[in-house]
Amino acid sequence: MPVESLFKLNAAISPPSPDLEARTMSLPATVFSADVLKIDAARISAEIAGQIRDIVLERLNRKGVVIAISGGIDSSVVAALCVKALGTARVLGLMLPEADSSPDSLHFANLLAQSLGLPTRVEDIAGILMAAGCYQRRDDAIRRVIPEYTAAYKCKIVLPDQLNGSAYPIFSVVVESPLGERTKARLTLDSYLGVVAATNFKQRTRKMMEYYYADLFNYAVAGTPNRLEYDQGFFVKNGDGAADLKPIAHLYKTQVYQLAGYLGIPQEILKRPPTTDTYPLDQSQEEFYFPLSYDRMDLCLYAKNHGLLPEEVAPVVKLTAQQVARVYHVIDRTRSATRYLHRLPVLSEKVPEVPDDL
Repeated sequence: MPVESLFKLNAAISPPSPDLEARTMSLPATVFSADVLKIDAARISAEIAGQIRDIVLERLNRKGVVIAISGGIDSSVVAALCVKALGTARVLGLMLPEADSSPDSLHFANLLAQSLGLPTRVEDIAGILMAAGCYQRRDDAIRRVIPEYTAAYKCKIVLPDQLNGSAYPIFSVVVESPLGERTKARLTLDSYLGVVAATNFKQRTRKMMEYYYADLFNYAVAGTPNRLEYDQGFFVKNGDGAADLKPIAHLYKTQVYQLAGYLGIPQEILKRPPTTDTYPLDQSQEEFYFPLSYDRMDLCLYAKNHGLLPEEVAPVVKLTAQQVARVYHVIDRTRSATRYLHRLPVLSEKVPEVPDDL
């Protein structure tokens, strides 16, 4: 997740342009349904496995793959695809818990590893984060708006309703006292940036450990973003956004679930609600980033990518046409605000001996 740009994005979101309908009226009518995201899971998994073999062994000249397994659906599917491509002996699963991690994450990661026969390592990164001041810096930022907050509290940051709210969607922090009492306060720009900058230590520290093991075994690092996350910049630059290959970045999350079913991912993982697992309080991805649940967000993203009118999409996703237009608007704004996350380092002058795309 970006640091400065997401706050600017949320502060800048306004109602969608009134000419949205006029700009799309010339497009042909299409029968739209949730079936547009159905895939041939057997064929797709075989194709991706073949691509992984080629990328890792031939193009990158690595011996295998390191992947951080969180017990979530995306990392589970990527791990299963890597095993399908390379065999268990060439895939290493890393479990990287920290002080705020849900115990469920380690449980589900172990469940996945057992089902795949995957070699694993566990690296608790809490000590590294504490030494870097991750937790202290975050808590200091929260105290700017909730002075009574202490390390004994739990916290998360949340967005307001991005579909129906009249106010700009600015982040708030929700804290829970040791007695279970909850307080919510709107974050200032400085406090928001302080919280996010501190919590981004987590993703960057995990990636540091992934590359340690990649260097140790001459492996490549596999990233796990799905299309929704990749398109909308739902990752930390030089954190979970860094990888040598991203096998499912072209697949909508709905399609990732279809692959999971075909690949035999344990049912407990399939049924687990998507979560950020970044803050000590439980937090859904809708609270933190997306205006809709992943299944409806996938359909809206697909529809926008294919030039469909909000009126065509609304009945399928159970929204009004105005709400779908609002989602389209959020997609555009998010793409614009997070574009820099995809950029390679910008050179002041080209170096012709080093091509941009190797």
